[in-house]
Amino acid sequence: MDNHKQRPWYAQQLTEVYNILQTSEDGLSDAEALERLRKNGRNELRAKPPKTVLQMLKAQIVDPMVLILIGAAVFSAVLQEWTEAAVIFIIVIVNAIIGIVQEKKAQSSLEALRNMSAPTARVLRQGEESIIPARELVTGDIVMLSDGDMVPADLRLIESANLKVQEASLTGESVPSEKEAAAILPEDCALGDRCNMAYTSAIVTYGRAAGVVVATGMNTEVGNIAGMLDNQDDMDTPLKRKLDAVGKTLTGIGLIVCVLIFAIGALYQRPLIPQLLVAISLAISIIPEGLPATATIVMALGVQRMAKKNALIRKLPAVETLGSATVICSDKTGTLTLNKMTVTHIAVNGGFEAGKSISVEEAVQERSSVYQELVYAAALCNDASLDPDRKGEVIGDPTEGALIYMAQAFGIDHERLEDEHPRLFEQPFDSDRKRMTTVHRIGNCLTAYTKGAVDEMLPLCTHILTPNGVRPITESDKSHIAGLCLSMSESALRVLGFAMRSLAALPVEDDENVELGLTFIGVAGMIDPPRREVAEAVRTCRRAGIRTVMITGDHKITALAIAKELEIYQDGDTVISGDELDGMRDNELDKAVKSITVFARVSPADKLRIIQSLKRAGEVTAMTGDGVNDSPALKAADIGVAMGVAGTDVAKDASDMILLDDSFTTIAYAIKEGRRVYRNIQKVIQFLLVGNIAEILTLFVATLFNWEAPLLAVHILWVNLATATLPALALGVDPAGKNVMKHQPVKSGTLFEKALIQRVVVQGVFVAAMTACAYWIGAESGGHAAGQTMAFCVLAFSQMLRAFNQRSNTEPVWVRAEGVNPWLIISFVASALLMACILFVPALRGAFQLTRLNGVQWLITLGLALLSIIQVEIVKLVRWIYNKPSRFGQRLK
Repeated sequence: MDNHKQRPWYAQQLTEVYNILQTSEDGLSDAEALERLRKNGRNELRAKPPKTVLQMLKAQIVDPMVLILIGAAVFSAVLQEWTEAAVIFIIVIVNAIIGIVQEKKAQSSLEALRNMSAPTARVLRQGEESIIPARELVTGDIVMLSDGDMVPADLRLIESANLKVQEASLTGESVPSEKEAAAILPEDCALGDRCNMAYTSAIVTYGRAAGVVVATGMNTEVGNIAGMLDNQDDMDTPLKRKLDAVGKTLTGIGLIVCVLIFAIGALYQRPLIPQLLVAISLAISIIPEGLPATATIVMALGVQRMAKKNALIRKLPAVETLGSATVICSDKTGTLTLNKMTVTHIAVNGGFEAGKSISVEEAVQERSSVYQELVYAAALCNDASLDPDRKGEVIGDPTEGALIYMAQAFGIDHERLEDEHPRLFEQPFDSDRKRMTTVHRIGNCLTAYTKGAVDEMLPLCTHILTPNGVRPITESDKSHIAGLCLSMSESALRVLGFAMRSLAALPVEDDENVELGLTFIGVAGMIDPPRREVAEAVRTCRRAGIRTVMITGDHKITALAIAKELEIYQDGDTVISGDELDGMRDNELDKAVKSITVFARVSPADKLRIIQSLKRAGEVTAMTGDGVNDSPALKAADIGVAMGVAGTDVAKDASDMILLDDSFTTIAYAIKEGRRVYRNIQKVIQFLLVGNIAEILTLFVATLFNWEAPLLAVHILWVNLATATLPALALGVDPAGKNVMKHQPVKSGTLFEKALIQRVVVQGVFVAAMTACAYWIGAESGGHAAGQTMAFCVLAFSQMLRAFNQRSNTEPVWVRAEGVNPWLIISFVASALLMACILFVPALRGAFQLTRLNGVQWLITLGLALLSIIQVEIVKLVRWIYNKPSRFGQRLK
């Protein structure tokens, strides 16, 4: 039954639907429903079995950087450095636990989708109405809907009365969709235009209806989204890919160096075991043991800072990923806009001839009585009310809620006005008439207020209300009103007209027509308005080289109007609809996606396709959203950003980051923080690798010249952990640079940018030269022990001092343009104390095979260590001179 779909349900006559589903307008029998439930399963969402803890653990262990850490621990154990081995193994275990906990939390997406199902449903079974658990619905059931109900399954409507359904979580439209059961639609009809269908999780905001169940569980539209979520593989973040690249590069270099050392040792006919120990020392020196742990800590601290700014990070690498983003794809409703229909412009007679409306704020400031009848009509001819339990929320149609808020702006309390002028008669809204009327006693008169579509109302109007009173309406008046309404519609405003009529007596019959001889009052234009702060955030992102793209299920005119107001759309950009997108091949989309800034009237599958196309085009893509329809794209993006206030649980659980205040401006802060984290991790890498290269080259040169080892394995381990890790952590929390949001995003697939490689090599070679020089001088003046001690001290002190000039690759060490970093000073003091213990406590000095140095040796050692920091500052000065424009506008060569 479910699989037999020659044409979409919305394109078929009801007789065909009944025939295919083998049902009728009286519903199924209890026996048939039970059989179908047994055969097709419950109306629930299912998921593939979640990963076991062992599977998660395996995924954590095979990570390249974790393998490097395990290798370092094994090497440390071989060298009988048990403390070091234990510390590294603890780091591996903690990282694995954190990863497993995060992955288990991420598995709650489908559970949140399941919880969106309606708990009960009113159905016809054997011709009688009954209430059953929604999970027991089957295809062919007849379901009854009324105001406030959640749609329990996908329904083909069979009858409807003034039905409006809120489908924002699926389509992204902020205005409830009007439904018409009698419609037969074309097969290529977009999801948001299927007026004879009601989909799972939608909310009935007005009217009543009945429908036949055409899909349940995973076969529903929400089920299709669940399938897309379930079938997607977890995506690697840019930082993870870059750290993997670092690990692979270092592993390759380490293997090459070890082979070379063995080859050179063989030429010198050195004993195998000592040669093996030297090779192991080199292997340890190439592995920056502190890098993965430091990167994790740096990101964790970034998470804490961002949480204070209302950005909640669910996965650590997401901090850096957003900083690398080149495109932010944003849903419109609830993300760029308030997701709250608001009357922004109104017009009464006087504005029609000029062809312009006035903002509500300007009208309120005028304090003119000319707007009173318009406000009364909007507030009284209204079925919505304010929710007493949820401040700022409306019970009923959002459009009518917007009229209540407009009345509040004019100082009118909706409830008090209704109490003073209760409804005495009404003609409810009808989709054929496209208007509604209520009658109230205003003073000593009975007044009928009518609101609805202007084009349906104008032919019924014989008079118009002006500041000078009521006068007959002319064709010129009607032309001016129609022109103004068209202009407002082109600005994406939803326009409602208002009229009134004085009655001699209350109508007697319910169907008595009072909508004749009306007096036209004015019009109100409403829209889901953009958030005021978003435009500046969009400009900030553009300056940072990040393009903002709107992806929405709303109509093209509305989307374009909002995009222009927020400066997302610029001259030369492209806007396309879902229908146009469907007609494009993937290769065509991959070319066009670079200039498209607005995608309108798109489906959840379209959003996912857009994200995939941007990623194929080489973009690091962030996706923001709040609805169920956004969740597949949120999961597929490099980083998914969900709204914390208005967002659904599904969207939150599919995301990497949640905005607790639903503010787009928080994304701009997150980008800045992400870039800070990225740059700080680069500082850490540069700082650590310079020391590692210096260690490798020192040992390599010593082996090449057949010297005794100037550094022992224990010396290398001590420098890597005691005098490098603490300053590295301090660099990891360095304040953000003042120009961090003026740089283009880094699109490179590796953390090893060209300039970074140059700095690492030059500084590493220089420190190695100073270390080797210290060993040679010490060995000549005091023997091998003195040379070894001097080499060890130069290497350690150079590492400690260089931390200060690693803060900036352009500014001198004494310039604090980026703010003070007290942790750097604390780390230096701590490292100095640890070194003092090793050098001046006899037992520790003996354990490290060091010796006491005389005054001259200390001066030479400190001088050589200081030269490493001077060398960096000289390079900065030379580059500054090279890049500084001369007075003739030319660069000095």
